[in-house]
This record gives sequence, C-alpha cells and structure tokens, in this order.
Amino acid sequence: MEAIFQLLFERLKQLTRASSEKCREVAARITDEVTRICQQSRRIQASGDIQSWAKKLALHRLEQCRRYYQLGSKRGRIELQSTLSAIVYRYISGGQNRASYQARLVLIEDFLQGFYAEALNAFRRENQLSENYSPRTLLELAEYMAFSERYAKRRIPLGPKRSQQLIVLRAQTFSQQQPRESVVDMDLAAEGGAPESTNNWNDSAVQQLREVMVEQQSAFLEGTLRETIIEELIAYLEERQQPECINYFILRLQDLTASEIEEILGLTARERDYLQQRFKYHLIRFALSHRWELVHQWLEADLERNLGLTPGEWEQFKNQLNPEQTKLLELKQKKVPNSEIAQTLSMTANQVDKQWFKLLSLAWGIRNP
Repeated sequence: MEAIFQLLFERLKQLTRASSEKCREVAARITDEVTRICQQSRRIQASGDIQSWAKKLALHRLEQCRRYYQLGSKRGRIELQSTLSAIVYRYISGGQNRASYQARLVLIEDFLQGFYAEALNAFRRENQLSENYSPRTLLELAEYMAFSERYAKRRIPLGPKRSQQLIVLRAQTFSQQQPRESVVDMDLAAEGGAPESTNNWNDSAVQQLREVMVEQQSAFLEGTLRETIIEELIAYLEERQQPECINYFILRLQDLTASEIEEILGLTARERDYLQQRFKYHLIRFALSHRWELVHQWLEADLERNLGLTPGEWEQFKNQLNPEQTKLLELKQKKVPNSEIAQTLSMTANQVDKQWFKLLSLAWGIRNP
C-alpha cells in the first residue's frame, strides 16, 4: 500500500494548501482505511485484483475530501447538512404526532448535532486518534466531513438480503424517542391566557404562544398555510410512492441550484431533468386537482378573487369556455357540492373533476403566460 499512500500524499499536496505534515497524516489515514476495507471484503479478496480496488477506493475518498476542502468550512457544512437532511427527512417525525415541516427541520437539526458527535467518535476510534481529537485545519475538517457522509451511508445488515443505511436507523430511533407534543389550547392562548386553575407551566407556555401569535399573526397565518401545503404535498407524494420527488422537493425548498441537487442526489443532468419533469407532473396534479382550493387560497387566486385573474383576463377566460364549462364555473362559484354538479350536468364525479381541472389549467395558463 506504499504506492497508494504516495499517490494520496502527492495529490493532497497538489490540491490543497495544507502543510506536508497534514497531507501526510490524512494520506496515511485514508490508506489505512482502504487497507482495512480490502482485507475485510470477501468480494475484493475474491476479485484477484486487490491493488486496483485499493486505488479506486483511495481516489474516491480523495475526491470526497477535495470536494469538501474546496467548498470550505461554511459551504461544506451546508452541503453535508443538506445531503444528510434529504436522507432522513422522511424518517424524522414528532413522536406519535405528525410534525409540521418547520418542526421537522428543528428535529433534524437536533438529530444531526448528535449524529455529528457520533461520527466524530467513530472517526477517532477507527483512526486510533485520541479521545479529544478535533479537526483543526481546513484539510482535517474536509476529511472529517467526507468521513461523516460515508459513515452515514454505511449499510447495516438487518437479515437475509436486507440492509439499511446507518443514519436512517439512527433517525428512526431518534423519532421513536421523541416525547408527545404538549397540547396547548390555541383559542385560549389567542384570547389572552389560561384560567387560574391551570398550572404554572401551562400558564407560561400559553403566554409565550400568545405573544408570538399577537406579534406575528399575519406571518403566522401565511406560514401555517404554506407549511400545510408542504405537508400535504409530501403526503401526496408518499401515497404515490415517489420518494425521489420528495427528496427533490425538499432540496428545492432550500433554494439549491440544479447542479447542487444533482451532486447531492448523485444524478446526472439528464436524470435530474427527468426527476424534475416527474415532480412537475405531480405538482400540477396536486395544485389543480387534488388540493386545488388550498393551493389557490395560498396563491390568493381562489374563486372569490376570480382565480387571481385581472378583470380583462377574467373576461378572456370566460370567453374561452363552452356552455357546459360556463355552467360548471357558475355552480362552483355558488359552492354547490360536486355530487349535485354531476347530477345537474349529467356527468360522473370523475368527469366533473376532469372538466374542472381543464378550467383551472386554462386560468393558470392565462395567469402565468
């Protein structure tokens, strides 16, 4: 493995501004890890080409380390956090209660803080470092972040032909250990506090909640509606077994670029484009059919506001409708139940939904030319 060490050492000196001493230490640790993997892997041992495997593994680890080094400490942490958050999002919940999107982010933050500590301990143990070792240079930090990502993605065998990523198992355990959320009477809080019989803890909790509600009522309502839509959309995608679309959606919520999403999800540009198109298809079905009222309320484009169209656009929209669609629109404006609409127009419920989808699509196209 001397050749592997020399290769890593020289590459690290070329790719980083770290001292020779630090490059040598990191190269030695990666070499030791690669050696250990090659010795323990039956598949590699049986391949008859151990040197080729060792070089491939070493270069892979070097590339991960280089990537985090070039990102720097701040962007590197964001990158690692985004990667791990996307993996565990579906497995983190608020105990027995379904947590909101924002609550999940807080839980994920708490969970990952503990996970990073576990990864650091594993890094120390596997590299035979002291118990108080901490990365102090950018190269050491990049090495630790690359290790944390690999450590999180390790497959843990669960039985014949079954395995799971280590971080997913940790996330599931973390979720199961979360206490049930305390129940707070929202109406009571908004009106000014709890009755005298309520204990002091609840008095404090209700008072804090009320202060937040009073100070940020508008933002609270808007944020709640947005969170509800996010939760509903994720649930919609889960029902349709679209985990890749959920991961894509979560990363889009973090305002990541297409190239960043490709890197985190390990996709080529073409694969990411296909995933984007698949997500768009489900998003449109969700927004114009499944939960159209909720989405249009959030967009301030509900029926009471002429689907968000200006007076001129509204006339243009109505002029494009046939008599049957015009009648459907009138009945929808009168909030007539779908079952009665179907009876009035001599349609099935599915036909009513399809016609309404067409109307909303038409309005959407006029509103967003």
